[in-house]
This record gives sequence, C-alpha cells and structure tokens, in this order.
Amino acid sequence: MTQKNIPLQERIIVALDVESMEKAQEIVKRCESHVGFYKVGLQLFMASWFDTVDWILDRGHKVMLDLKFFDIPETVKLAVAQVNNRGVSFATIHGNDAIIRAAVEARGDMKLLAVTVLTSFGEEDMRAMGMTQTVADLVFFRARRALELGCDGVVSSGMEAGRLRQELGEKLLIVTPGIRPGANVRDAADDQKRIVTAGLAIGSGADHVVVGRPITRADDPIKVIERMQQDISSTVSI
Repeated sequence: MTQKNIPLQERIIVALDVESMEKAQEIVKRCESHVGFYKVGLQLFMASWFDTVDWILDRGHKVMLDLKFFDIPETVKLAVAQVNNRGVSFATIHGNDAIIRAAVEARGDMKLLAVTVLTSFGEEDMRAMGMTQTVADLVFFRARRALELGCDGVVSSGMEAGRLRQELGEKLLIVTPGIRPGANVRDAADDQKRIVTAGLAIGSGADHVVVGRPITRADDPIKVIERMQQDISSTVSI
C-alpha cells in the first residue's frame, strides 16, 4: 500500500468538541506545537460561528468543518457554497446520493467528506433496525457510491479503512474518528463503539484520525499526542 505524503503534524485532527471559543482556543494553544489540524463540529460552530474557524486559520492551522450537512439538495448546495472561500480544508456531508451531487456541484477548493456510518453505530443497531447487512458492507457501499458521485473522501471507522483502501484505491480520502489510546479499552460512558488505535487506523489505510476526548480531557495532552504519533510512525512511513 502506497502511503500519501502527509506531515505527521496533520495526521491527527484534534476534535474541538467544546462549548465555547475560549475553551477551543485554550486547547489549540496547548496542542499546536505538535498538531496543525483541528475539527470544528456543530456544538462549537453554533457557539462561535466562523470566529473559531478564522482564529485557527489565522494561526496557520487547518480546519475540518464537521457539520454533516443533511437537508434537501438545494439547501445543502447553498450551505456548501457558504463555506467556500473560508479556508476550510474538509467539510462533511451525509452520504445521500442527491445531497452528494448538490454538494459536489457547489464545492470550491475544499475537500468533501461523506459520512458513511457513525462510529457510535454498531452491529446490534443494524439488527434493531431490521437491516441484514453488516456495518462493514454498508460503509463500503456508501463509500464506493460517494466516490462515484465525486466526493473526495469519507468519514469511516478504522475497522473499515483497510477494505476501503484496498478496494477503492488511493484516490479516496479516509478520515477516521473513534480513536482511543487502547483499542480494547472503553470508558463506561464512551459513546463510541467501533474504535481502534491511531496506528492501526493509519496503518490500515486511513489518511487522518480524529481524536477528541483522549486529548482534550487529558492532563497532559502533548504526552497523549506524542504517544499516538509514535504509534502512527511505527506503522507507516510518514
């Protein structure tokens, strides 16, 4: 498998899933010596609009805007157009065919990532919904379709990254959330189900990993980041 030339400082995307711009700024300042990529999700975006995004960009870092656009196609098209020219590197949308087509039509230079199956969703949830296919098969179907319709990449668990990379090729951008320092250790309050380590995700084919609580709630976030970066470096040639 050919590895993409992605700087180690951009392999980890720190998820700023916090309630205020001030808290987000505090986290960025603590992490920016080692990480240059940050995710702004719905909670933080609603609290600060583009102010946090602009502040991060002004410091020379990259932004993944994770709003998971899902609405009628014309509304999604107009929303994506609003994000263009804001300096955002990645923006997320849900993987409905019509939504993807509309978003791709409005996309500028930023990369569009289609959400496949949330990492909080497991096999038992599939069965509860009466679905007979596996999560892995659903992720693959949605990822293949997103690529066919012009999406740059997908958001998917590291558990599916290997198959996606092997069968869909190097063109697909794979961003993986649900990262934990130990893949077999889950806190009782953890809402993620399909989790892996940073090294396993990147080694399997993911381009970036999104990490929130293990870093943002750590007493020493740099120590956690360094451990994850060492894990990544041990599995691929950066």
